[in-house]
Amino acid sequence: MGTAFASALSALNADTTAIDVVGNNLANLNTTGFKASTVDFSDLMAEQLGAGSGDSQVGLGVGQVSSLQNFSQGTITNNGVALDAAIQGNGFFVVKDSNNNQLYTRDGTFQLNADGVLQTVSGQDVQGWMATNGVVNPNGATGNITVPVGSTVAPSATANMSMGVNLDSATAVNGTFSAPIQVYDSLGQAHTLTATFTETAPGAWSYAVTIPAADLTAGGNTTVANGNLTFGPNGQLTAPAAGAPINIPVAGLADGANPLSVNWSLYNSAGTSLITQYAQASAMSNPTQDGFAAGQVSQVSIQNGGLVVASYTNGQQVTIAQLAVASIANPSSMAQVGDNNLQATAATAQAAIGASGTGGNGTIQGESLEASTTDMAAEFTNLLSYERSYQAASRVITTADTLAQETVNLIH
Repeated sequence: MGTAFASALSALNADTTAIDVVGNNLANLNTTGFKASTVDFSDLMAEQLGAGSGDSQVGLGVGQVSSLQNFSQGTITNNGVALDAAIQGNGFFVVKDSNNNQLYTRDGTFQLNADGVLQTVSGQDVQGWMATNGVVNPNGATGNITVPVGSTVAPSATANMSMGVNLDSATAVNGTFSAPIQVYDSLGQAHTLTATFTETAPGAWSYAVTIPAADLTAGGNTTVANGNLTFGPNGQLTAPAAGAPINIPVAGLADGANPLSVNWSLYNSAGTSLITQYAQASAMSNPTQDGFAAGQVSQVSIQNGGLVVASYTNGQQVTIAQLAVASIANPSSMAQVGDNNLQATAATAQAAIGASGTGGNGTIQGESLEASTTDMAAEFTNLLSYERSYQAASRVITTADTLAQETVNLIH
């Protein structure tokens, strides 16, 4: 009878633990990046009755239940939130708590604190590599990611410009067409340069680039460049030749900025003319230039690959940092320490930390989150199974108790 009681009691304990695991899985049905646990039962050593073979053994019940997290991939949903991120594949985000303990998480719900430090919603510092001049070196030691919130990006003077222009071949001699383009000086002040084209003969045009007189100190020359263009019978530019951009110098700016020196490219990188002469209305398209005004940070976002990018009000984007990803060979050995974080134990393999998509690491998807891996239907099925097992073990105890009472009654 003692064996029956002990075996049934071990089953009650095991089923209770299993139900606790199911309850935790269901409680975290909506927890970002949560990995559901599975329950593993094992039997105890059997009692040997007599000196016979294995056919005279009686089991002693079920052993301690083991609970292991299943690190399968959760569903990733793009939610459009700038600082959210998810890992597709193997790996964890690396974070550090207030005691400088290194933790790991699949929850990519991040935010900036008052000092611009990237953190989890529970306050752990997200680890990665800061960029230098927009370039990240993921081979060094990781550290906190700090975003320059409220900082100003310095202006940059225009050094190169181009524009697509078609000059109508049906234009009469002395007919003109003007194409304006905005450029920036060293102080970030915008200036409009206007290229005016005048047909001088079939297939031949002159050009003059001007700047408004108000942009110059008194007596400044408003015509800053001029010359001639020649087109072949196919409407392509033949002179000036490819590889010789037109330099446009602008001195004496009224705002005191450094003189401008802008190279006007008449050809693209493949050597094809950007200025043509076809029997089509004169028009300008796709003006480009590489200068910009000063700007303030308007948004910080995490992009695919884990790059942390700051967008500025002047339209510029600068890479600030990159998130680190840790690959761990036996993640189920880690301890759950709350706040969606895991901590390495003595049994945990050394973490291999690297950039997204390298060294076996999964890839980071920006503006996305990974859902919990809890399967509600499977958990309810497990719950029913454990409930039935608990009821069966309870019935064994009841039966054993009845038999014990009957045995005691034999004495009387």
